[in-house]
Amino acid sequence: MIHISILVPETAVMEAIADPRYLFTSANEFLKSFGKAPLFEVELVGHRQEIQLMNGLATIHPNKTLDEIDKTDLIFIPAISGNLREAIEVNQVYLPWIITQRQKGAEVASLCLGAFLLASTGLLDGKKCSTHWLSASEFREMFPKVELIDGSIISDEKGIYSSGGANSYWSLLLYLLEKYTSRDIAILASKFFAVDIDRDSQSKFMMFKGQRNHNDEAIQKVQDFIEVNIEEKMTVDELAEFVLLGRRSFERRFKAATNNSVIEYIQRVKIESAKRSLETSRKNVTEVMFDVGYTDTKAFRDLFKKITGLTPIEYRNKYNNMSLEVRDELI
Repeated sequence: MIHISILVPETAVMEAIADPRYLFTSANEFLKSFGKAPLFEVELVGHRQEIQLMNGLATIHPNKTLDEIDKTDLIFIPAISGNLREAIEVNQVYLPWIITQRQKGAEVASLCLGAFLLASTGLLDGKKCSTHWLSASEFREMFPKVELIDGSIISDEKGIYSSGGANSYWSLLLYLLEKYTSRDIAILASKFFAVDIDRDSQSKFMMFKGQRNHNDEAIQKVQDFIEVNIEEKMTVDELAEFVLLGRRSFERRFKAATNNSVIEYIQRVKIESAKRSLETSRKNVTEVMFDVGYTDTKAFRDLFKKITGLTPIEYRNKYNNMSLEVRDELI
């Protein structure tokens, strides 16, 4: 029997507690339907016997407290909400327990913003991790020793797992279910819960908001220029000259301030503008391409797909309600 401990930290997101419990208890029933014995013992584990969530609107009574679990096989750290630094502070009691269980051989999986708690243990230092794309900059600031993977749905670091934003944690749940059971059981679960079993990127959901949490006025000036002149073609040399910096110094300062190279930043700003246009206008893809300063159809299409995971027309058909009326035969 595989023992699963789903933690119930303060400020946890209820769905991120209920969903793994529902999946793995249901998996026992799926196994029975295949003529096999139940495999999972699933318990909610908290630091006390009653934990209030959703500002007191809901109360969870864990099956066990931390001191009652001597050994477990798989730990789920659910998403947390609110001020993430404060959430880590009020949940310090969980960190040594997670570390101890990992030392005893337990696997550990964080769901969405649960990665902040997992990273606080130090277990992710020098390893790759995924979390909600919206909190990526804050994560990098707080945990510089962890390699955050942009756009990734799942990371697997030899028994330490993490998932991307919001409901993308279902991909990790199914990934782990398949690992512990079989592909057939995972597929059955994906159909039962109506979840895409093989989705591996959250790129299509990401909104690029140029990193501004720095105090380099020259770089902020360049960011303003790029974002106002989306239709323009611009070079690194021109932008460096714009703020009276040498190219090497400019590139170094830009990377330090934004976590992007100059070229990457320009590309992401332009693609974000293209995404918004594809979502809200009747323009065809070629018009959108010209609006953001591209003239090479293949280059624009390839870059768009690299950043979003979809071609421009796939993106518009998915997110623009008018796309059923206006079909673009270009690109």
